[in-house]
Amino acid sequence: MAPGVLVVAAIAAQRLAELAVSRRNTARLLARGAHEVGRGHYPLFVLLHASWLAAVARVAASGAAVVAAPLAALGMLMAARLWVMASLGPYWTTRIITLPGAPLVSRGPYRLCRHPNYCVVAGEIAALPLAFGAWRLALAFSLANALLVAHRVRVETAALADRQ
Repeated sequence: MAPGVLVVAAIAAQRLAELAVSRRNTARLLARGAHEVGRGHYPLFVLLHASWLAAVARVAASGAAVVAAPLAALGMLMAARLWVMASLGPYWTTRIITLPGAPLVSRGPYRLCRHPNYCVVAGEIAALPLAFGAWRLALAFSLANALLVAHRVRVETAALADRQ
């Protein structure tokens, strides 16, 4: 098995573990009276991320050489993702779930940036294909992600406006 395939498999495993955390947190938030906003665009994110992983896995399986700098950046981004998740704790989900009356999180990376998770994901979407020299994939998926995130940020900002 090509070493790059192991890298992509590790990212896929991480994403699956995150989905389990997200489902658990979503269920708990909904049980406390939260509601989901922007449900309609969520399948587009699932499609984007699944397609991204599949495309990069194909490149990695072809035996593409691993480029160290983007791979190192990916490692740092994965650590940043854990920081985001830890800062949000039970409020971290992959969906927009809002609990009326709950305070907005302002610790951790949220002191520095309003949407750190989206920044981390943008970096990951670019870094993983670049780790195999696939700059065209990095560009294409980065552009698609930017379009989706721009919409999502508007929806999320509106959903949180009463909790500012």
